[in-house]
Amino acid sequence: MFTIYVYILDTLADWELGHVTSELNSGRFFKKGAERVSLKTVSYSNEPITTMGGMTIVPDCLIDDIVVSETSVLILPGANTWDDPKHCAIIEKAGELLSSGALVCAICGATAALANVGMLDTRLHTSNGPGFLEMFCPGYKGQNFYIDEPSVADNNLITAGSTGALLWAKQIIEHLGVFESNTLESWYAYFSTGKPEHFFALMQSLQPGKEN
Repeated sequence: MFTIYVYILDTLADWELGHVTSELNSGRFFKKGAERVSLKTVSYSNEPITTMGGMTIVPDCLIDDIVVSETSVLILPGANTWDDPKHCAIIEKAGELLSSGALVCAICGATAALANVGMLDTRLHTSNGPGFLEMFCPGYKGQNFYIDEPSVADNNLITAGSTGALLWAKQIIEHLGVFESNTLESWYAYFSTGKPEHFFALMQSLQPGKEN
């Protein structure tokens, strides 16, 4: 079973997590036989955090509780507070997870937190547009590995800019292999276009005998 650790911190960008956490937690479109995942919020302390949208979240566990395993997934959302030194511990843990083969997913401001410690210097990645990481990370040296796309998957690292949350969710779900491929494509097409034919294709993909 995959354990999804979602790091929470003050000013967390609520909308960036919506698609991926709701689909992984609910399992509503999982393929037949796919194990449900365990989703846990994790933080540097037991204190509740306040999101950018004003919502209060109490963490389920602490950074030291994260199990470093190939079945662990770390999701790092955007926030305006990533430059606070108290978040260094989760970035260090992200490095451990990447080295172990676990999946690490960072979006928006979290990409800058990874870039600050050189974690993006030799991996394909993206962020909030060309020049963003140079602006906030003086030591950043990963320009040759930067791809100007909404979301970029490079083995067990998936990064995205602030407008890439939907594609980021798709790539995370794809990496975990919990959707049938036609379900995932229809899901992405529907939520990115709103066209009803994609909704009906999504529903049809869930019927017995419709798997790829």
